[in-house]
Amino acid sequence: MAESTTTVSTDSSPAPSKLITSIHRYVLPRVALAWLLLSLAVGGSVFWVEIERIDERVANMALAEAHRFPADLLREKKPELIQAHLENLTRQHFTLVEVYDANRAVIAEHVAPEHAVLKDSLHGFAHGFPERESITYQRLRIDGRWVLQVLVPLRDAAGGLAGFLEGVYLIDRETEDAIYADISVTLVFVLLAVLATSIVLYPLVIALNRDVLRQARQILRGNLEMMEVLGSAIAKRDSDTNSHNYRVTLYAVALAEAVHAEREQIRRLIAGAFLHDVGKIGISDNILLKPGKLDDEEFRIMQSHVELGEDIIRHSRFLSAARDVVAGHHENFDGSGYPRGLAGKAIPLVARIFAVVDVFDALTSKRPYKAPMPFEQAMAILRQGAGSHFDPALVEAFDTIAREQHSALQAADEHSLRDRLERVLATYYGI
Repeated sequence: MAESTTTVSTDSSPAPSKLITSIHRYVLPRVALAWLLLSLAVGGSVFWVEIERIDERVANMALAEAHRFPADLLREKKPELIQAHLENLTRQHFTLVEVYDANRAVIAEHVAPEHAVLKDSLHGFAHGFPERESITYQRLRIDGRWVLQVLVPLRDAAGGLAGFLEGVYLIDRETEDAIYADISVTLVFVLLAVLATSIVLYPLVIALNRDVLRQARQILRGNLEMMEVLGSAIAKRDSDTNSHNYRVTLYAVALAEAVHAEREQIRRLIAGAFLHDVGKIGISDNILLKPGKLDDEEFRIMQSHVELGEDIIRHSRFLSAARDVVAGHHENFDGSGYPRGLAGKAIPLVARIFAVVDVFDALTSKRPYKAPMPFEQAMAILRQGAGSHFDPALVEAFDTIAREQHSALQAADEHSLRDRLERVLATYYGI
């Protein structure tokens, strides 16, 4: 069972330190994410720039070897000389070299002895031949190593196509380590740049967020004050007082806490408590202030204040939070109420809560035309109406807190009630 409203802590509204902590929790992960994404982007760019640089170097190297390759040996069919030339290439630059004739048939090949297994691994990577007799290459990842496969057309002395030279270049560990070292250094610089930027901009972000939060709270307070003023205007037109609005709101919140209603429901309940009779603005004084009993037609017109209230608040996103109470506070648990004849749990919880406390405060409050009803007599009426007018579970819950609430609120003046209400608003709206 939740504690009554009279014991609600005034410290439950978000303190500036808590708000700043919330901002830190919001901003810091995004700064970290920005660093991560930037690091990935820059690191990836550095990696591919370095790899492309190696690609270009190897391609140029293969092209130079193609220019030096004695292509006439292909036509003269001197395999011994071709093989010797290939062996020389594997000693200087390449891990594997193959020569094809103009019909793309293999004439000779040579693999550096220390990389013999590489040839078997390359079988899984089919390659095409250069289109339009231009140089082509592809980068492969084999056994955790970067491999560059280059194909260059070979031309004879007359400029005709004599065949193709394929060279496979294995990027050595030292080169890979140098690339990764460059990436690491770059990432460190990125981290330092992001960190330095964050140090410069973070206070500005926090300050801007403080301004936004302050302005948001001011707007919220303005909306709440508008709601309160509107409720006060309605009460005065109905010959009622602000004290009734304050008490019924405090009773409603206490009962909502007792049944563990959600915070959003309690916020809607607070709005509804202030605006439940807003539709009475559209009811003429002849009916609204009539001292005697209303006839059937007058009562029908009085009932229309519910629809009028719904129409008034639907034009405001903030005030429309009161809709469930405005629309449902005259519904009865057994379905005999108005305007829709809802019954049981079909009536919104906040409307069922408000129905209990509104009747209780009306019974126990002093009015110009009546004396306040004693507490026990008022509770007896609520118990009698449980299951017909009221939700019996809510009457039972209210029975456990009503005496404490009544003792604290009924004797309080309007100023004290306003102070209590401020604490409730701070709790549920963070203002």
